[in-house]
Amino acid sequence: MFGSGPSTDDLHAGPELEQILREHAYRGAYLQLGVRGVLVVFIASTLIVVPPAHGSGWCFLILGLYLSWCVGLALWIGHTSPFASLNRHTGAGPVNALWLGLLVDLAVLATLTLLTGLTAQESWTADILCNGLFVIPVLACTQLRTDICAAIVVATIAVFFAASWATMASNEEPWASILLSTTALAALGVGAVGLTRIQRSRVLTIAELVGHRTSLLAELMSLEQRERKALSEQLHDGALQYVLVARMDIDELGTSVDPVVRQRALQALSEATTLLRSSVTELHPTVLGHVGLARAIGDAARSVEGRGGLVVAVEASRWRDDLRTSADDILFGAARELLNNVVKHAAAANVRIELSASDRVAVLTVTDDGRGISSDKIAASQGRGHIGLLSHQLRVVAAGGSFSIGPGEATGTVARVELPFEIVDNR
Repeated sequence: MFGSGPSTDDLHAGPELEQILREHAYRGAYLQLGVRGVLVVFIASTLIVVPPAHGSGWCFLILGLYLSWCVGLALWIGHTSPFASLNRHTGAGPVNALWLGLLVDLAVLATLTLLTGLTAQESWTADILCNGLFVIPVLACTQLRTDICAAIVVATIAVFFAASWATMASNEEPWASILLSTTALAALGVGAVGLTRIQRSRVLTIAELVGHRTSLLAELMSLEQRERKALSEQLHDGALQYVLVARMDIDELGTSVDPVVRQRALQALSEATTLLRSSVTELHPTVLGHVGLARAIGDAARSVEGRGGLVVAVEASRWRDDLRTSADDILFGAARELLNNVVKHAAAANVRIELSASDRVAVLTVTDDGRGISSDKIAASQGRGHIGLLSHQLRVVAAGGSFSIGPGEATGTVARVELPFEIVDNR
C-alpha cells in the first residue's frame, strides 16, 4: 500500500495499476517539491526583509536545516523515481512516507512563528510567517489519501490558531482578525480535502477501467492461444501428413517417371514440408514443453544468426533447464518478435538476450547495438499497421507483466519484459 494512494488490494488490480498509482504518487511528490521550494523562498525572504528583533541566528539555523532536508528529500525522490530508469518497477520508495514531510513543514513554520513572535514585544515577522501555513493544505492535497489530508488540515488549523493567539500581543492583532483568518484557512483546507477526494475518485475510475481492460485482454489472449493451438494441430495432423505421404508415394514410383519431374516434385514437397512445419511451430511452439524456454530461445537465436548475419549471445544461467512455467509461451513469442525486429529494422551486429527467474517473476532482456528506436517511431510503425510488437505487449500486460522498450546506454535498443509466472508440471 502506498502512503500517497489507495491500497491496490482494495482496487483489485495488478502490476499495471500499481504502476499508475506509483507514477501518480511521484507526480504529487514533484509538485510538493516545487511548492516546498516556494515556501523556502518565502521564509528566507521574510527573515531578510522583515528580520526578527531577537533570535535571528536561530531562525536562519532552522531555515538552513529545513533547506538541507528539502534538498535531501528531492535527491531521494529523484533517485527512486520510476521515470528515472528503463526499469520502472522501482518500488514505492519515499512516497510511502511522503506525508510525514508535511509534519516537518508544519513544525518548521510553527517554530519560526513562535520564536519570532514570543521573543519580541512587537514583531511583524511572526505575522507574515504565520501566513505560510496557508501553503500546507496545498501540499496535503497532492496525494490521494483523504484521511491524511484531513488530518494535516486539522493540525494546520490548530497550529495557525494557536500561533496567532500566542503572538497576538506582539503584533496587536484583534480576535476578529484571528478568527477570520482561521476561517479562511479552514475553507482552504476543506477545498484541499475535496480535491483529494476528486483525485482519488478519478484514480478509482482508472483502476476499474484498467481491471476491465486487463480482463478482456486476458480472455482475448486465451482465446487466441486456443485457436492457434487448434490450427497448429490441424495443419500438423492434416496438410503436413498428406504432404509427407505424397513424398513417400513419389519415392515408391522410382524410375517409372521422368527423373527431372520426380526431382522437382520432391523438392517442391520438401519446401512445402519445411514451410508447414515452420507455420506449425509459429502457431504453437510445442518445442517449449520438450526442451524448455531457455533452449527454445537459444534455437531461435541461432536461426536469426543464420539468416540475419548477427552475433546473438544468450545468457540464461539463472533459468533452470527443467523449469516449465505458465509464461513460457508469452516470453518465447516476445523474444522471437524482438529478434525479428532487430533483423528487419535495427541494422545491428550484436544482440544479447538475458533470461532469468526470481521469486516467480521472469525477466527477459533483449539488447542490440543497432541504430536504436524511439517511442515516436514505434507509434508511427503501429499507425502504419505493423502491430506485431504491440500484440506481444498486450499479451504481456494481459498476463500481469510489463513490456518496456527504450534506447540503450550508448547506442541501440533495450527491450525488457517482466512477467509473473506459475510453475507448470510438464510430466
